Amino acid sequence: MTFDCKTVLAAIVLLAGCIGLAHAEAVEPSDSTRSASGRTSSAFSAGSYLSTYRGKRTISYRGSHRPGTIVISTRRRTLDYVLPNGKAIRYGIGVGREGYQWGGSTRVARKAEWPGWTPPAAMRRRQPYLPTYMPGGINNPLGARALYLGGSLYRIHGTNQPHTIGHAVSSGCIRMVNAEVIDLYNRVRVGAPVVVIR
Repeated sequence: MTFDCKTVLAAIVLLAGCIGLAHAEAVEPSDSTRSASGRTSSAFSAGSYLSTYRGKRTISYRGSHRPGTIVISTRRRTLDYVLPNGKAIRYGIGVGREGYQWGGSTRVARKAEWPGWTPPAAMRRRQPYLPTYMPGGINNPLGARALYLGGSLYRIHGTNQPHTIGHAVSSGCIRMVNAEVIDLYNRVRVGAPVVVIR
């Protein structure tokens, strides 16, 4: 059996993409993978496998929210974690699809690492193929971490579908790339204020 050069090259690219994505999503970045700007190296940066999102960045913040506040813009598809001295870390997010977006103020009620997922009954009626429960892990749609918002069913969580960042696809939850939800999880305390702007 012989293969031409284009076929072999295409197979290598496809395999490298699969291995790179699995590695980036499954492993938490260490401090040694961060640059001085706070961005993660290409092994963990969303920009290494998403065409439109280039990873978290530190921005100037002119809003009125106090440090430690999470400010979500569903229109811009961004989540800002407010820092002291007029700065914030901006992350790209996926948001609720049409009819499932929401706005308002709440607080982080609890945090979970590799959370299990129990799809709500209404979601299972819309999508009857969903399980009644899925244990935490790399195949779980909640990803590596979850921040539960108030007493609602909504969460800020990782995703095993990083290509959805920047899009309106969820049932109201806020999705983040796994490496970045881990970063946010490590910064945020239970009780932190969350503001969602439509």
